[in-house]
Amino acid sequence: MSDDPQTRRQIESIAADNRPLLVLDVDEVVLEFLGPFMSWLKSENYSFRPISFALDGNIFDADGAEASKTTVKELVTRFFEVQHDWQTLAPGFPDALEPLADQVQIVLLTAMPHRHFEAREALLSSLSVSYPLVTTEKAKGPAVALLHGGRDAPVAFIDDMAYNLLSVGKAMPGAALIHLMAHRPMKALMPPLPDSVIAAEDWYMAAAEARQALGV
Repeated sequence: MSDDPQTRRQIESIAADNRPLLVLDVDEVVLEFLGPFMSWLKSENYSFRPISFALDGNIFDADGAEASKTTVKELVTRFFEVQHDWQTLAPGFPDALEPLADQVQIVLLTAMPHRHFEAREALLSSLSVSYPLVTTEKAKGPAVALLHGGRDAPVAFIDDMAYNLLSVGKAMPGAALIHLMAHRPMKALMPPLPDSVIAAEDWYMAAAEARQALGV
């Protein structure tokens, strides 16, 4: 069971479903994040230099000084407050997913403070993305397990961060774990993925892997 009470309440509000379950991360999977975030940083007199696979250490102020971890966290928080003006759908979504929509239950699971839930839901709605949304401030694995609810059907999880994929793999050993990341320049800096994770180059490949894993 999820150890985030608010996440648990959100999941309990979603209608019960016995179909195969497909859980999608939002930033860099459903929505572009890094590209819009870099553009927003520029408008705030910051720059992003892809030095490592992280946000910390890659953001610099107008004087060329590296932004502290505290500043990076504050910048991300401010960006989420204006996300509706910057973020767009990731390439290939939702066209690649449409053939699956009637055959599986699709739920969006995003790691962000719960206070941003309404803004994120409104943004997704404005982009005609109507799948149920769940926010979590804890590990994603227990949340996916709670979403699955022990149904007699497979589960697949798509995310851009290996630690989220591994969290789900630990909580749901039979889950299909699929890596997808919209921003290719940052993806090139990513450490090798664990053997248990399927690497998808784009949404069409991710959807094909999910379809096979879910048996639909």
